Amino acid sequence: MSQELELQQLRDKVKYYENIINNMSAPVIPSVVPSTILIPIAGYMFKERFDMIQTKALQYAGNHRETERAIFDFTGVTVEDVASFDYNDLATEIYQLNNSLKLMGIRPIYVGFNPRFVREIVHAGIQVEIETYVSFRAALQRLLKENNQSLHSLG
Repeated sequence: MSQELELQQLRDKVKYYENIINNMSAPVIPSVVPSTILIPIAGYMFKERFDMIQTKALQYAGNHRETERAIFDFTGVTVEDVASFDYNDLATEIYQLNNSLKLMGIRPIYVGFNPRFVREIVHAGIQVEIETYVSFRAALQRLLKENNQSLHSLG
C-alpha cells in the first residue's frame, strides 16, 4: 500500500471519529417534562465545543417548535475540564447561549455547576444572569411545581 493511500485512510478515520465525538458530545434528550429538553455536558470544554452545543440546541429548537425549556447539565464538567478556558470567555459563551435561546422563546436553565467552578467565576467578578439549580432533579421538580404537575401525573 502506498504511503499516500495509507495517509488518506488515516485522515478518513480521524474524520470519522471526530464526527462520532461531535455527535456524542452534547446529545439533546427530550425530558419527561413536556416541552423540555436536556443537554448533558461532560468533559473538556473549549470555544468550538461550546459553539457546537449552542448550534445543536438552536437547531433542535428550530425543528421542534414545541420546545419551551432547555436544561444544560454541567454535572459531568470538572474544574480540570475548563482549566484552559478563560473564565471571562466561558461566561461570555454562557451569556451568548442564554441570549440565543431566549430570542427563540426558550427558557434556558443550567444545573450541576461544580462549586469550585462557581467560585472561580465569582472571584473573577464575572456577571452572568442565568437560572440555575443544583441538579437536574431540582430543576425538574421546580418545572413540575410551576405546572402543578408531579411525575405521577405525567404517566
